[in-house]
Amino acid sequence: MSLKAYGAAKYGRLIEQNVEQAHLLGRRVDAEPELQRLAPVSLNITCFRYVGRGAPEARLDAWNRELLCRLHESGVAVPSYTTLEGRYCLRVCFNNHRTRREDLELFVQEVLRLGREIAGAEA
Repeated sequence: MSLKAYGAAKYGRLIEQNVEQAHLLGRRVDAEPELQRLAPVSLNITCFRYVGRGAPEARLDAWNRELLCRLHESGVAVPSYTTLEGRYCLRVCFNNHRTRREDLELFVQEVLRLGREIAGAEA
């Protein structure tokens, strides 16, 4: 019914918007030295992790698990997770037409803030 009411062209534009948002997040992640993208952004999914500043590889999975929990608890965002080549990472899948650029910036800032908090607690 929605397809009939709004048309395929509108749905196509919304899908394109979500794909562009995934690419935008990928570029934003690439610009942050404390973040590491773990897979190419080919559709509407961006996979990355918090790596801090020279953190030992052995700590990164635990840090990112904790980071995911804190993101969910904060209510800022609810990414999922995956494991790529044995490395735990956050998985952001864009499928909401209401997501804005400001939301992406807030998300990245919160990932950095919480990641630094988690890393600092171990120092």
